[in-house]
Amino acid sequence: MEGPEHSDRSAVREAARAVLEAHWVPEGYTAPNPATYPWQWLWDSCFHAVCWAELGDDRGLIELQTALSVQAADGFVPHMNYLRSPGVAADLWGRDDVSSITQPPMYGHAVAELVRRGVGVDEETVARAERGLRFLLVDRRRSSNGLVALCHPWESGADDSPRWDDFCPGGFSLDAWRPIKNQLVTSIERSAEGSPVANPGFEAASAGFNALVVFNAWELAAVAGRSEVTERAEELAECLATRWDESRRTWADAGASERGSGRARTLDGLLPMLVSAEPDRIDAVAAALADPTAYGGICGPAGVHRSEPGFDPCAYWRGPAWPQLSYLMWVGLRRHGWDQAAEAVASSTVRGAMRSGFAEYWNPDDGTGGGAVPQSWTALAALMA
Repeated sequence: MEGPEHSDRSAVREAARAVLEAHWVPEGYTAPNPATYPWQWLWDSCFHAVCWAELGDDRGLIELQTALSVQAADGFVPHMNYLRSPGVAADLWGRDDVSSITQPPMYGHAVAELVRRGVGVDEETVARAERGLRFLLVDRRRSSNGLVALCHPWESGADDSPRWDDFCPGGFSLDAWRPIKNQLVTSIERSAEGSPVANPGFEAASAGFNALVVFNAWELAAVAGRSEVTERAEELAECLATRWDESRRTWADAGASERGSGRARTLDGLLPMLVSAEPDRIDAVAAALADPTAYGGICGPAGVHRSEPGFDPCAYWRGPAWPQLSYLMWVGLRRHGWDQAAEAVASSTVRGAMRSGFAEYWNPDDGTGGGAVPQSWTALAALMA
């Protein structure tokens, strides 16, 4: 799927709908890519839900309900649902139906966006979203700095981010990092219900993940009212505010890597701008997104600052543009009133989406697609067009 240099809004929306339609499966979700990623992923489905709603299709609510249907009694929401092929990854997760870790809780934002578009979201779905956030804010272990700890790098959504390089002895390489990621599943500490609450083998509290916890709690409160989750999120936001590193112009992770790779300049490290109350920090983010020597790209923001060692615009999580992160940058800039900067992010991301054929990720300079092509979450371009 290749698009023109400057696509009009209707062409982008038609392309997005075509991808979503082609990837819809009767079990009630959109496969990110039927060949490469046939199962259901949590934050992918939350983004899909918003895309379906934007296109006026009620499958957005169906997809969100399917993603939350595998929630544990304590609120934990698995990041993968294998309802089409039970047992396919049982050796890794120790269970047949779902994974045993989570992903960024974008279901708060999804609920809010569906409601804003006039979708009648049922009370049970709202309650499940609140329970999922409560699990992270109450049951999940905290770092010494007060941030919610990760139990696995995959929970951040940024699988091979330079922020994890300290956990790969001898320096990052795919060959070395792949077995470490699999081994980290076995060191997770679990609740009586089997939900992941801590991992002494991976002491990391991602600034980006924490920002998305706060953001989604606030989004849910905007349409469902305040709750204990809202209050906990406000406390977490105060902890997150202390993680700004002025010298690096980014928010730093907490934990074992906080003085090392946890300060790597990555786009996910800028996600706290979504919930920041400091205008100068938003201004710094906006400037960096526009700067071609920092994150700026004609096909969307680079996923890693161009001055970081090992920056590679084509390598998985080491520099390409990722549509879901670009979308979140766009949302944050708009919420803070940085409309011109938001429009620049939107137009460059749409250009990259169309040039890449709606790829999973792409080179931020020329739009060359990488990963699975097409990938469903790139339908977010329909919102940004």
